[in-house]
Amino acid sequence: MRIIIHGVGAIGGVLATALAASGTEVIGIARGPRLEAIRNTGLTLRTPDGMTQARFNGVSHPRDIDFRDDDMILLTVKSQDTTAALEDLRAAGVTDQPIFCAQNGVANETMALRLFPNVHGINVMLPAEYREPGETIAFGTPKTGVFDIGRFPGGCDAADHAIAEALDRANIAGFPTDDVMPSKYGKLLLNLGNIVEAALGRGTDTAEITKALRAEGRAVLDAAGIRYTEVDSKDPRRGTLLNIVEIDGVTRIGSSSSQSLARGAGRIETDFLNGEIALLARLHGVPAPANTYAARLASELARDNARPGSVTPEDFAKGIGL
Repeated sequence: MRIIIHGVGAIGGVLATALAASGTEVIGIARGPRLEAIRNTGLTLRTPDGMTQARFNGVSHPRDIDFRDDDMILLTVKSQDTTAALEDLRAAGVTDQPIFCAQNGVANETMALRLFPNVHGINVMLPAEYREPGETIAFGTPKTGVFDIGRFPGGCDAADHAIAEALDRANIAGFPTDDVMPSKYGKLLLNLGNIVEAALGRGTDTAEITKALRAEGRAVLDAAGIRYTEVDSKDPRRGTLLNIVEIDGVTRIGSSSSQSLARGAGRIETDFLNGEIALLARLHGVPAPANTYAARLASELARDNARPGSVTPEDFAKGIGL
């Protein structure tokens, strides 16, 4: 079995390094300085428990891979890049190989299923950051991450168990499940606070605003008849398998949205987080003004290359009607 990781950023970098170091054959699809580092020195994974370095093959595009029938593809690009990534995979000859959407949000699996028959969801609980081309940082211990894994729209097969076993060898707890999407919707609720941290800055009190966004999100999911499983502190695996701790000498930037603003990426995934709640609200005839505002604000911040902490708590609270 060979694992193709499409998008060697924060999450993809952790996965590629940890899997390769544990003996799995890995090919990473990356670009720019990240690809150069993969080819020249490999990647280093820094965690609270130490540092791991691994070498693996790196390419710039799926067309550079001679895909095999037993390849497994982990899609780790941001949701706004999923359509292009899937089109590249199809053009490169991918057909029936399992594609695992190891991404935030709940829209990627449907996008993948439009083009491919063998789609799986992964709920990713893995706090990670990508700063330097040759390094990835993960803040989880004793496990680096906890993943729920299953077919989309439902079921569980040998590929899910194979990925879980490979992840377990790499110190990432994998849990195959027949119904992966409820946990992904639970993670969606958690991610509604990403833009709050990004807009206000890490260390600012975001509790009241985040609580309002998540309460509205739950109301919308309930109105849509969508089941969700809480994966926050109520999940018993937190505190046993996954604790988020600081690493000496590393100051955390924060969520993936904070990292996008910090890098000046010009794009942000909020349309697939808070924007997902806004979409469901419109489809089911219920209001979602707070998450609608949050998605619009995120787009403006990304477009203007604003830095994390560019918005005051008072202005955000006013924008969502608090």
